[in-house]
Amino acid sequence: MALVTAAVVVLDCAEPEKLAYFYRQLLDGEPGDTSTGHVEVRRADGIRIAFRRDGVSTPASWPRPENSLQSHLVFLVDDMDEAERRVVGLGGLPTETRDPTGPYEERGYSDPAGHPFTLRPALPTAG
Repeated sequence: MALVTAAVVVLDCAEPEKLAYFYRQLLDGEPGDTSTGHVEVRRADGIRIAFRRDGVSTPASWPRPENSLQSHLVFLVDDMDEAERRVVGLGGLPTETRDPTGPYEERGYSDPAGHPFTLRPALPTAG
């Protein structure tokens, strides 16, 4: 039996309900467990992310060098352009885009609360 059965990333933010809505729409998720005091989003495939209220939360300044990147999320997507339209339509902001295409293309964004994340193309599975 595995000692750890699940992991949940928890992001601090000033307005967890609003940020949960952003990620619920981005991930096609559903509201999750709130018994811990966090606002959670979960998907049927087991992906879970939660948000904790922090009244003094400030956005990260990444990718600016004066504030190092402590952590960020990476989402693998089938269609980079469609994913970008969804992110921006939900209130996310582009922070870094790269011109080259191919399996190493990635685009950086911040969510409405300023947390950094990256979109990368999902690589096709062999078979």
